[in-house]
Amino acid sequence: MPVQPITHLEFQNKKVLVRCDFNVPIAEGVIQDPARIDASLDTIRYILEHGGSAVLCSHLGRPKERSAALSLKPVAEYLSQALGQKIKLAPDCVGDHTGKMVEALKPGEALLLENLRFHHEEEANDRDFSHELARHKQAYVNDGFGTAHRAHASTVGVTRFIAERAAGFLMMRELEALRAVTENPKRPSIAIMGGAKVSDKIGLIKNLLNKVDAILIGGAMAYTFLKAQGIAVGRSRVEDDKLELAKELLAQAASKGVKIVLPSDHIVAAAPQADATPHTVAEIPSEMMGLDIGPQTAAAFIAEIERAKTVIWNGPLGFFEIPAFAGGTNRVGEALANQIGVVSIIGGGDTAAAVAHAPWAGKFTHISTGGGATLEFLEGRELPGVKALEV
Repeated sequence: MPVQPITHLEFQNKKVLVRCDFNVPIAEGVIQDPARIDASLDTIRYILEHGGSAVLCSHLGRPKERSAALSLKPVAEYLSQALGQKIKLAPDCVGDHTGKMVEALKPGEALLLENLRFHHEEEANDRDFSHELARHKQAYVNDGFGTAHRAHASTVGVTRFIAERAAGFLMMRELEALRAVTENPKRPSIAIMGGAKVSDKIGLIKNLLNKVDAILIGGAMAYTFLKAQGIAVGRSRVEDDKLELAKELLAQAASKGVKIVLPSDHIVAAAPQADATPHTVAEIPSEMMGLDIGPQTAAAFIAEIERAKTVIWNGPLGFFEIPAFAGGTNRVGEALANQIGVVSIIGGGDTAAAVAHAPWAGKFTHISTGGGATLEFLEGRELPGVKALEV
């Protein structure tokens, strides 16, 4: 069933519940990175400009109880500046006081509800909580792709009570970009895989083996694959209980004709510390651990990228938080960003964090705002928050 875009709904004189992903880093009341907020501004403006009243909702962090540190107050202040009008913060996301604030909204005005996760019923997808959240609203727009893999009250439950529903501009961009590289990708198609654990990427690797021509593996997960081949990895992070699985995945790739490229050299140190002394080696000494791909590996990855028409990247290629071990991720990222004629999709979470603020980041086809949602989509799994939008 199709998911209809926001442009298919009429908003005049309607109260519109808008699920956003405002789960942004905040330190001492100051937003450190507003990218997720900025990503939904087009959707909010569209509703307001078309005569609707936008009732914005989001979670922030994982509160066990109501906490001033996890209030959305800084988000309301940021939205007020970005939208050029005062955006009030409701004292709660449900309740009579909040309901009266919603009813008082005029066309073209917006209100931000307080942190959804101050109520455990949100994550439990509680029916009564969903009904209360939907009260006074005549339409629902989900623009929080980063939460679409969660069957929560604000992503699924409210759709039982609001008939008019659609995907916001951010949600549509995410779905269109990810479908383009998984349903009918331009070939050759390759995947760049990184991150810490093979166990986190099993479903992704298995699904992509049917969709790509090559998989380039870096990050800590590469050392499980290398050890499975009998290669010494020193003190590098390895999932010993996944060695047999790594062998099976390599065998499956070979049987399907999918090329697997593993690191042939490494940036190593005694520990992932800012004051560590990095060394480039082909063979990892027993007292060292691999913390980034080496220049030879980066060159091999770039050679594959230069042949590709589609590239899906999920997971950094080294311990990118420390500059000494971010070189591989940056070198490969810059080469991909500058590659002409390639569709480049960057997964959310750590992958986006590793490249999003580089000067060349704007050249990628798409940087996803979803971490877990992007991963589950690429695994071929159905996202409950998207399914709930179908009409």
